[in-house]
Amino acid sequence: MAVSKNFTRVLIGGKEFTLGGFESEDYLDRVSRYLNHKIEECSESEGYRKQSADTRNVLLALNIADDYFKAKKQGSSLENDIEVKDKEMYDLKHELISVQIKLENAEKVIDTLKTENKDLQMRIVQLETENKTTTKKTK
Repeated sequence: MAVSKNFTRVLIGGKEFTLGGFESEDYLDRVSRYLNHKIEECSESEGYRKQSADTRNVLLALNIADDYFKAKKQGSSLENDIEVKDKEMYDLKHELISVQIKLENAEKVIDTLKTENKDLQMRIVQLETENKTTTKKTK
């Protein structure tokens, strides 16, 4: 399946541009909106507006690079958090399995003890009956 190049017209900094790329037109539009937002954000500063066009472009690029590195750092932090959570989940699953095995073993022991208890109660009844019979015969 061939991927076609998309083109879209956008307005950046008050000038019209035609952007082209293999990304969707929506993505290209989002990129231009982000750039316009950064231009507006920087333009709010009196010091920025007083700079030459070259200096403003460098400052704008620095602001975008700053956003990029902060987002990259946050992405790495989130990846690390995911790894930690995955390990915790793995450990909890193994602990759950271990506890389930212990529970099954305990239930087997309980069943065995219930059976033994029932047998002993029947033996008590039997012995009491024998005792009554023996007591009646000796009288």
